[in-house]
Amino acid sequence: MLCQFSFKNFKSYRDETVFDMQATDLSEFADSIIECSKASRLLPVASIYGPNGGGKSNLLQALACLVSTVVHPIHELQKTRTGIIVQQRVSCNPFLLNNSSRNEPTEFLLYFRINSYEYRYYLSLQNDEIVSEILDRKKIGGKRMAHLFSREGKDIKLGSSINRVSINRTVNPKMTYLSFLAINYDLEAINDAQKWFESCIIQNYGNPVTELYMMLSDNLAIRERIIRVLNDMDIDISGYRYDDDQKQLVFQRNINGNKYELPYEDESDGTKKIIVVIPLILMALNEGRLLIVDELDAKLHPKLLRYIISIFKDKNINKYGAQLVFTSHDIITMRSTVYRRDEIWFAAENECHESELYSLYDIKNEHDDGVRRKAKYDVEYLEGRYGADPYLNNMFKVGGW
Repeated sequence: MLCQFSFKNFKSYRDETVFDMQATDLSEFADSIIECSKASRLLPVASIYGPNGGGKSNLLQALACLVSTVVHPIHELQKTRTGIIVQQRVSCNPFLLNNSSRNEPTEFLLYFRINSYEYRYYLSLQNDEIVSEILDRKKIGGKRMAHLFSREGKDIKLGSSINRVSINRTVNPKMTYLSFLAINYDLEAINDAQKWFESCIIQNYGNPVTELYMMLSDNLAIRERIIRVLNDMDIDISGYRYDDDQKQLVFQRNINGNKYELPYEDESDGTKKIIVVIPLILMALNEGRLLIVDELDAKLHPKLLRYIISIFKDKNINKYGAQLVFTSHDIITMRSTVYRRDEIWFAAENECHESELYSLYDIKNEHDDGVRRKAKYDVEYLEGRYGADPYLNNMFKVGGW
């Protein structure tokens, strides 16, 4: 599970930026929180809003960059430990609108939990080479981090738990040491960290191979569940198959006792998107994975978006701590009946064209009062009260509007 992610000098983000999935002390939707008796509670959902070009996608890209930097070499050498990997390589580019930052490294800091441990992973990259790297972990609920390894340039130091004479301390400068250890050794602490990175699902609509793999699973229970969820979303298919001639999925419907088939390409854009994303949602829920989707709401009816959010917040369905992080422009869904205040985030550029990130929970007025629980988030957002101006105010001030 993702606890907290911070980064610096990545694309439109120049300064240190913190994205936190740890639940605050808010009382709303208390029954949806991922509980941990010995550590901070975690959020099952986070949605990022803001204007086009504000930095929403770049936040997800930053996390995807870190994840793919670790996983890509492992996957290339076929040393993965997770059955299905849903990721794509994301390049690391610094903030270019500043003469200093463009020549400085990009930094990432990640806290995550897997099994009974919480990990802290730091990575600094510049020109695709590793500047520095640190991996620590502690028992969930513990107070002190145990050092696993640190790397500064070519200098690598191992913590006592993995310190072996046989472990090589020479590694390609473009490969993370975490990846190197995962590829070459069988170390419990490294294996767990590797599995967490591999389990992150980063949706790429241009690469449907994994979704197809899930749809055509030999597990009838999985296929039946996919159909059931699609039916819950008013997509009334009775079955599907893969047509070898057309090289695509064909969906079946029963109408007045007759069976009809419709190729995937003939389905509506909204239905296509649901068909692509549902297998990944089920994978996340079944295995407790983190699902990252850019513009989840695009081409979806607001009721479908609410349905997807609701199943991640329902502990009877989300039994293993799956998390959903996505960007959205869907203002209709930005309501207190859907989200906690700490589940809504905003990304926007400042006057220096640097992206800034903050949550609805962080917003305070001149009296240091936060946004009220029963406030009309969508209305106040459109009025520009939350800072991430969705452009509407400026548009209406232009002559002719």
